Amino acid sequence: MFMPSSAPPPRLPEPATDTGRAGLAALLARPGRALIALDFDGTLAPIVPDPEQSRPHPDAQPALRRLAGRVAALAVITGRSAEVAARLGGFAGHPELSGLVVLGAYGAERWDAATGRLHRPPPHPGVAAAREELPALVDGTGATIEDKGGALAVHTRRAEDPSGAFAALRNPLADLAARHRLALEPGRLVLELRPPGMDKGRALTDLARETGAEAVLYAGDDLGDLAAFEAVAKLRDAGVAGLRVCSGSAEVAELAAATDLTVDGPEGVAALLAALADRLPPA
Repeated sequence: MFMPSSAPPPRLPEPATDTGRAGLAALLARPGRALIALDFDGTLAPIVPDPEQSRPHPDAQPALRRLAGRVAALAVITGRSAEVAARLGGFAGHPELSGLVVLGAYGAERWDAATGRLHRPPPHPGVAAAREELPALVDGTGATIEDKGGALAVHTRRAEDPSGAFAALRNPLADLAARHRLALEPGRLVLELRPPGMDKGRALTDLARETGAEAVLYAGDDLGDLAAFEAVAKLRDAGVAGLRVCSGSAEVAELAAATDLTVDGPEGVAALLAALADRLPPA
């Protein structure tokens, strides 16, 4: 005969700051007014040499499915195209994830799980121009180019000297971006050329306003997430409780100083999401 387990649910990690503890308390007290937003690579999914092989940590999607319907909104905010992130994340075809939104290209694109509908802006002419010049710039460096459609990423992780290739390419790519009125976004052994005018902070702020969130949790792992962490701080000033979670890594150790809670990479993020789901009432 089946006997229900009497084991206590996994312990929620405690934020290191008073404002972070208040943000977590508000999320637990009012989940129906809470927004949980997460970066994709390095946060939901481990960083891998080939971006096309990126997949969420095995425990991440089950935790997201348990959280959906218990909070006001779930979102993935990523530099990838929204369509690619939705495909690699395996977010389609799960009715319980119908409230999930993927904001791609730093918020310029949107994919809604409820409808499968994708919205993306017209292509930026600078991206097409940079696309023509990039192969000659990276030739011989060992770097690889990821064409995101609306943006271009140059990865040095598979180069013989990843850090050296990153340093050597940074100034030439900054010049290329300036010539074509693009933004250059550095990350974990990646340099991304993208249209200006949108970042994860603006995307998160807009979504918080759209959903009427009274508590916001954002988790990220890279320099591109700093804008979102700053947005959480500004939302706090406006009366919205907030928790900033760092998906910790040795590559971007300084990110922990801008957050309230550091967990051990995507595995730690998945465990945090599962622990939250354990403590929220059923939908």
